[in-house]
Amino acid sequence: MNRMTLALKRPFIWLLRFRHRCGYGVHSPFAFNLITQVIYENTPYYKYKDLAGKEKSLVFEKDRNWKYESKKIKRFLFRLVNYAQPDTIVDAGTLAASSLYLKAGKEGADYIPASGLPDLFLEADVPVDFLYLHDYRHPVFMEEVFRICVARTTGKSVFVIEGIRYTPEMSALWKRMKQDERTGISFDLYDLGILFFDKTKIKQDYIVNF
Repeated sequence: MNRMTLALKRPFIWLLRFRHRCGYGVHSPFAFNLITQVIYENTPYYKYKDLAGKEKSLVFEKDRNWKYESKKIKRFLFRLVNYAQPDTIVDAGTLAASSLYLKAGKEGADYIPASGLPDLFLEADVPVDFLYLHDYRHPVFMEEVFRICVARTTGKSVFVIEGIRYTPEMSALWKRMKQDERTGISFDLYDLGILFFDKTKIKQDYIVNF
């Protein structure tokens, strides 16, 4: 799905998901907290301004993919990393300005960029605490990275999957990811899918009007 098609569909997507906004009807304290305090959080973090400045200063050094993600998604990634506090972050796919936001979410975390499978160097026995998987135009790559990283999850791991509703292939892949016996609670934000691996919580899928 290209940007123009997605932009035209936005109003209809919003209307279809209108009842899934702001945590309405969500009874799980964990899910309600994530939706209201992380997904819908609108605090103007001071780092946003610093990150935007750094992103702009690097634009002429980078390729055309540098700014392909929306500000909303980049800021959400920052908040989610800040919430999850991972020790290891794997950034797999179309490397872009979101890398700045991932690293700023927890300074000092081990950051592993991988634009392709040969770049996915994971030290033995090191768990994948946070995975941002974003190359929806290549679902085979997405599935292979998921297969490798899901074997290294712990109860605190969080996976973010881009474009889960953008193509039929990605919708099918997202369904397989949710059905994997190792995954737990999931959140469908249309543009992104979020997977948690805490098996002490009842497995359930939440739709969020992001």
